[in-house]
Amino acid sequence: MRDLSPQLNNHLQSEVTTLCTCWKLERKDGFILGFTDHDQPLEIDNIKYDSIAGFTPTNVESGSNMAVDNLDIAGQTYESKITETDLLASKYDFAELEVFLVNYQQPNSGKLIQKRGIIGEVTLKKSLFYAEVRGLTQFLSQTLCESYSPHCRAQLGDSRCKFGLEQPNYTVESTISEIIDQHRFIAGNLNQEADWFKYGYLAWRTGNNAGTKMEIKEFADYTVTLSLPMPFAMQESDQFIIIAGCDKSSNTCKNKFNNIINFRGEPDLPGTDKLMSTAGTM
Repeated sequence: MRDLSPQLNNHLQSEVTTLCTCWKLERKDGFILGFTDHDQPLEIDNIKYDSIAGFTPTNVESGSNMAVDNLDIAGQTYESKITETDLLASKYDFAELEVFLVNYQQPNSGKLIQKRGIIGEVTLKKSLFYAEVRGLTQFLSQTLCESYSPHCRAQLGDSRCKFGLEQPNYTVESTISEIIDQHRFIAGNLNQEADWFKYGYLAWRTGNNAGTKMEIKEFADYTVTLSLPMPFAMQESDQFIIIAGCDKSSNTCKNKFNNIINFRGEPDLPGTDKLMSTAGTM
């Protein structure tokens, strides 16, 4: 049952209503944007909701079978609001969205929540963006227990791995010396052995991509190959921090990180092929 204010409840029961839809978008960094389909901007709970054409949701679908709710929104990028640069920089990843109805004649008299969720996949097409909104039941679609695996289930440097990435040679500050293409560049001070940074990532500190991160596909002979091209052009002298990579094998954990005591896998358990071959000899 939805909790409505007495004022809004009375308004909904009247013969004529003056309702509009509002969207509140809050990024992980705390930045908040508000939009409404009313023809005038509104101020609700000290947040301004701009009247911007082209920001529309699909029908809100909910079921009683615990399936993830379905909602998509489409909008136009604006320099002063949702920019293409911020979208490409993943600043709206996992942003919280709240969709609700208000009486636009008395916008602070209460609101009727229609949907809450988080922003999932976002795609861009020219000056338009399309975003998938995942309902709160998405948080229930998580692994509650772990299965055995030959590879480590921890993430390098997390509370289970316990490896200190701040150690020298594992977190390195560097600068682009030469650009090969949008996937590859050379950094003159990265003299580590081949594949040292493979499966790691780098975080840009300066340049057009400042504040963004990217996984590393290959590393050898001072050359870094990124998993995907950066959204904006890289330039020589761009500064970044690069983190050593882990392929989650026990050998890498032991020889590269000297952290086998915290290895979260079972490399010595027999696999399916071994079990089947053993069963065939019985």
